[in-house]
Amino acid sequence: MNTTSLLHRLTRGQQVRAAAIAAVGYPTVAAIGMTLRWTVEGREHDEAILKSGRQPIFACWHGRILLGTYFYRGRGIAVMTSQNFDGEWIARIIERFGFYAPRGSTSRGGRRALAQMRRMAFNGSATGFTVDGPRGPRYKVQPGAVWLASLTGNPILPFHAETDRHWTARSWDATQVPKPFARAAMVIGKPIDVERNVSATTLEEKRLELERSLCQLEERAKQLLGQESSLEGA
Repeated sequence: MNTTSLLHRLTRGQQVRAAAIAAVGYPTVAAIGMTLRWTVEGREHDEAILKSGRQPIFACWHGRILLGTYFYRGRGIAVMTSQNFDGEWIARIIERFGFYAPRGSTSRGGRRALAQMRRMAFNGSATGFTVDGPRGPRYKVQPGAVWLASLTGNPILPFHAETDRHWTARSWDATQVPKPFARAAMVIGKPIDVERNVSATTLEEKRLELERSLCQLEERAKQLLGQESSLEGA
């Protein structure tokens, strides 16, 4: 999605607000990120994918986008962002961290954005999805990551990041904003491979597998921090 076209869909006030949020948000996330004390599990899964000559399709919950953005900064990952006001300020922030931000979602512009991500994947770029976005339901994986995996042969790499001290946004995804000097746990799961030209039934099975994996990774991240799981329905 062309950024200029998206801006034409936003009001002048929304454009100004998005720019202001990004102007404050980027240095804030960067400054806090520098103070975090990380415990990381599963880094070998990422390394194994790269050694195989492929690129991962990263997958995480929408509420951990800030932690994922800081941890994977500078990788040139293409992440689909919503074609609306929230998507615009998020895109402005993650682009400053070295990400690409094709515009689209499950509700609007998704086919065009997925096609762009497919091209980038074939050209050797890693891709990523906040898989329960853009508006939920929370902890319910949307099909984009699985679809892209079936087209490219790249594996899905689920991950979850958690902190022991943070602010929680009053939003559907309960976005976590870490507090300075918090302990952070990053747990990277086993890759999920999806064969090409599979049936709709298999795609649904892989979607559910990804959903289960992310729930398990969240539980493990909380264990590393000595917390109890708060997953809905867990």
